[in-house]
Order: sequence, then C-alpha cells, then structure tokens
Amino acid sequence: MTRRILVTAALPYANGPIHIGHLLEYIQTDIWVRFQKLRGNRCLYICADDTHGTAIMIRARQEGRSEEALIADMREQHIHDFAGFDIEFDNYGSTHSDENRQLCEQIWQSVTDAGLVVEKPVEQLYDPEAKTYLADRFVKGTCPVCKAPDQNGDHCESCLSNYTPKELIDPRSTLSGATPELRQAPHRFIRLEQLHPFLDEWTQSGEHLQTEIANYLKGHFLGDELRDWDVTRPPQYFGFEIPDFPGHYWYVWFDAPIGYIASTWQWCQANGESLDDWWKSPDCDVHHFIGKDITYFHTLFWPGILKTAGFSLPKQVHIHGFLTVGGEKMSKSKGTFIQASTYLDHLDPSHLRYFFASKLTAKVDDLDLNLDEFKAKVDSDLVGKVVNIASRCAKFVAGGSLSETYPDDEGLFANAAAAGERIAVLYENCDDNGAMREVMVLADRANQYIESREPWKLRKDETKQEELRDICTVGLNLFRQIVVYLTPVLPRLVRQTDELLNAPITHWDDAQSSLTGTPVSTFKHMMQRVDPKQVEKMIEESKDTAAEAPNDDSSAGDAESGHSRSSATYGDGPEPLEKEPMAEEQCTFDEFMKVDMRIARIVAAGHVEGADKLLQLTLSLGGEETRNVFAGIKGVYEPEQLVGRLVVCCANLQPRKMRFGISEGMVLASGPGGKDIYLLSPDDGAKPGMRVH
Repeated sequence: MTRRILVTAALPYANGPIHIGHLLEYIQTDIWVRFQKLRGNRCLYICADDTHGTAIMIRARQEGRSEEALIADMREQHIHDFAGFDIEFDNYGSTHSDENRQLCEQIWQSVTDAGLVVEKPVEQLYDPEAKTYLADRFVKGTCPVCKAPDQNGDHCESCLSNYTPKELIDPRSTLSGATPELRQAPHRFIRLEQLHPFLDEWTQSGEHLQTEIANYLKGHFLGDELRDWDVTRPPQYFGFEIPDFPGHYWYVWFDAPIGYIASTWQWCQANGESLDDWWKSPDCDVHHFIGKDITYFHTLFWPGILKTAGFSLPKQVHIHGFLTVGGEKMSKSKGTFIQASTYLDHLDPSHLRYFFASKLTAKVDDLDLNLDEFKAKVDSDLVGKVVNIASRCAKFVAGGSLSETYPDDEGLFANAAAAGERIAVLYENCDDNGAMREVMVLADRANQYIESREPWKLRKDETKQEELRDICTVGLNLFRQIVVYLTPVLPRLVRQTDELLNAPITHWDDAQSSLTGTPVSTFKHMMQRVDPKQVEKMIEESKDTAAEAPNDDSSAGDAESGHSRSSATYGDGPEPLEKEPMAEEQCTFDEFMKVDMRIARIVAAGHVEGADKLLQLTLSLGGEETRNVFAGIKGVYEPEQLVGRLVVCCANLQPRKMRFGISEGMVLASGPGGKDIYLLSPDDGAKPGMRVH
C-alpha cells in the first residue's frame, strides 16, 4: 500500500553559509526521502530558510542593505550548496513569506483561544541608538570584580568571573557604542504546563521518539512543572508583528517551525493540492529530522502547538548527534570548519554522502569525520568494491549487449535479491550504517565471482567469447543490483549506471529482476579515489588566518629530534599560559596518586533552576556506580549535547554541599572559563570506570 509521507529537516538560519556540520542532517534526510520514493511512496521533502531575528537585523544594518535583500541572497546560496550535494527538496521556502505570516496568525489565535498565552514583564539592557534590546553578546564593559576594561557581557576573560550584563561597570552596546539603559518590556509566554498530560503521553508512547530521547525528556523536564516559553520580542526586531500585540514580534522559535507548514502550503499551491491532506489527515505521516541540540523544542513545545491548533502531530522525530572532525569540534583555526562550497571546490559530494551513510545509525550518537578514515572507506568501498565490478566487466561487452538469457551464477543474484527486504528495513529505521554493511557484503561476493572467473583471460580466445559475455552479464547485473540498493545514497552513480546499461533504475524492486539482451554503452570513469592533496587544500582554504597567526620563532624546536616540531608549526602561542600561569608549588607523586580520576559516561544532564552557569550531571562509572555532579558549563554546552558522552572525572573528591544539592565529584575541562571551556574526553576504546593514570 502506498504511503503518504511528509518529511522535514530543520530550517537553516539565513545568517551564514551551509557547512559540513549542517550537511549531516540534510544528507541523512535526503537518503531517507529518496528511499521512500524508490519504494513507491508519495513522499515530500520540505524545508525553508529560517530568516527572522536580531542577528539578521544587525547583519543587514552592518552591510547597509535591507533584511529582505540579505535573506534573499542567503537563500540562493543555500539552495546552490544543497544542490551541489544532490540534496533534492520538493519545496524550499522561507519563513519570511505571506503563507507563514497567515499561518502564524492562525496558530497564534488558536493558542490564545485555548488560554495558553500569558503576559509578563522582562527586564533587559536596551540600546537607545540602535533601538533594540541587547543580548549578552552585544554588551561590553568593565568587569565588576577585577575592574578589567572591555570585558564581555556575561564573563571576564581577565579574572574569569561570571556575571550578568546588568552588573557591568560602564556598559556599552557593541552595536552603536551607546550606553545601554535598563528597561522593562512586556513579553508573552506560552504556558506549556497546561499541556503536560498530553506531552507526557505523547513522548512516552514508544512510537514517536528514540528511547534515549524519551527517557531524557522524562527525567529532565516532564518530572517537573514545564516552564513558560517566551515567544515574543519587543522592538526593534526583524520578524512578523503580532496582530493583538502591536509593536511586538513573534520570536524566531515561534514562527520558524510553522515554516514547515508554510513551505508545504507553497508546494500545494504550485501542484494543485490541499494543505489539509498533508497536515490534517490521518493518512499522512509527518517525520521531522533534527539535531539533538533542538530536542526540547521539537519534542515538547512544537507537538503542544500542533495539538492545540489542530494540525497533525509528528509520526516520528528522528534525532541525530553532532558532527566532529578528527574527534574534535569543528575549528576555523584548524581548517575543519569546512563550508559546503569549499568542500565542493575540492572533493566529490558522493564521497561525503556515502561516508555519512556508512556512519549514521538510529541512535543519537555523535558522528566523527576522520579524514584518513574518510579516504580509506571511499577508496575501498566505492572505488575498490562497487565501481570495480563495472569497470572489470563493461569494457569486454561495450558496444554489444548482455546475454539473451541470464546465466548460471550459483545463486548470487537470487541471494542478493532476497537481501532487498532486509536492507529496506534498515533504511526505513534510519540505520544507514547497517544498510551499507549489507551492501558491501554483496559487493564482496560479486568481486569474488569475477575474480574466480578471470574474464580478462578470456578476451583473446575467440572460442570463449560467449563465456566471457555470460560472466560480464552476471557481473553487470550484480553491479546494477547493488546500485539499486545504493540509490538513496548515490544518485550520481545511479545516473551513470542508467547510461551504461540503458535501463533506468526507477523502483526498489528493480533489484529483483535481471537484465538480459540490453545494450551496453562504453564504460566511462565513474568515481575517483580521494586525492589527499585536495583534502589538504580544502583544510588550508578553510583555515581562519585571523584566528591563528603564524609564529616567526622557528628556533624553538629540538634540532636533534627527527620527529620534533616547534610550537610555531602548530600555532601554539603563549596566551593560555599567560592567562593561567603554571603553579609554582610542586606536588609529590604520592599526593598526586591520591586523586582518583576515572572515565565516566554522562547518562543524564539538565539545567539547574536558579543557577546561571551550572548544569546537573549524572555520571556512570560502570555498573551501579554513579556520581551527581554540578558543573559550571551551562553557557558552553547544552544538556542534549552531553548525554552519552565520555568524560574524565575526579571520583574521590570530597562531596560538597551546594544550594542546589550535593556535588559528588568534578568533571575535568580545560580553558580559562566563560565561553572557553573544553571538556576532556578519552580516545576510542576507553570505558566507564577505567582509571586515568
């Protein structure tokens, strides 16, 4: 039975270009949509640019143009980047559209009529010249603790103190240089607690969310009263003005997800269909693909709004982890914060699509792009296994045709056909990693068949030409069968295969029937190995030279060591040691051994009510051994980022009674504080409970 499915990916913000961290989600979603379409289902892939907010307004002012001109340019750039990676949307809209405005007004009226809206005063610094309220990052001044000048709005880089912008001495706006004023403005909130029973039932049903996400919501939010959500902003603000709240605007997080519906509406208008058939029909399943950083919003606030306004609830919210490069956060200074356009200038987008697919599972784990592994996997799997099948066979029958009847292949084609449903289940469940492993097993078997038949030895023997043709017919059929299974991941390879064998792949079931008698075109090179020189060029081009100035002192290395490097080689400057000098007092070996440092896994993380800088962590040291820890990392990490992560903790620290509870340890981190905090993580293979020596 044909299914009707509406699929969305999170809306990229129109304040910057697409980078490879973004691409993880859009490629994952594109793979799932292409699979559904290949199975014969009616499936729409809907997205849009997220265009509202203070950041857009400020950037437009800085560039001397209108917000509308800015977001129009960014939309074209985003569409171009996505197309370069074969990400194919059915509609790519904008939250700054008439359709979105109308839907915002309709949904706002529904939540207002339901009694969910409440007004409260909010106090914040205001720039009288820029005529806007200021977020922390737009305020600087003198530290109220150490009196260091030109410090950030929420922390001091000199003494590492944390504070609020209201506590700064002589604060100034970074937008205009004006002295900000402390003002109070009315904001309107949505009272999410009124939807608590519904949200508890929906999130815990076992049908809509991954188990770890459902448990996270139950343990960190649904066990307590849900906080009211601030959904309006006072002027000046770039967004939609609220009809019953003149001069005020919907906060970007209110109108952005409504953009899913608005973009669908645009598609419906262009294709003569009804929006209700896609967003108010029990016959249509809605699937959201998002990153774990926006879990709270998409699993609590958004379902509550949809329920209240009478729209369809998500059938499933598929949540993925973050992308790291070389085991670390993407870094401009290291050249691993790679923009989509930069990647396309140097490498094949099919390579990244396959690498992501080979790593993606149905879990919320982070995914690491190790560039050495990237090259090894692409070279081995795609070039050495899949494309190798076609290149070894097609040249012997190019210009001719496949055998008129399918030869005996000792059951290879039938076995691969039987694997189709198993692979389909893996795709359906977002286990792309499992699907790729199954496909590579088939590729190995096909290569073993060709290797055992040695067609290259038969080409010069006139009496063996039919045997050669039969071997190549089997090989090319096995190749095409594999390409059918890779169609959601590698659309370019599909087009090349269609041209080679003159038989377009249009349905998943094409893998069930062999080709016979069809003409074979001249083989054209399908895929190249990853060029390490191009990888190096991509990294160099991605480096932010302003973030890492060269060090001219080239004499600091150990000249006697053939493997040493000077600090200049890595750009290791003296600033960290200058900010935090090393301790003069030495500790003895016995004193050091008293500190019991262990590998721990963060199994739960949440905000601490009333604490500006703390997150509450539950650490597992293996078995039943746990620690409750309060860590001052709130401004740097979101709770969703931390669950499942391995860290290093001091396990025998004397418990400390705090206003919020008892802290039973400490997680280790580097950095001077403020926004510069970096949790320490062990290499792969470390397990909770292992001692750090």
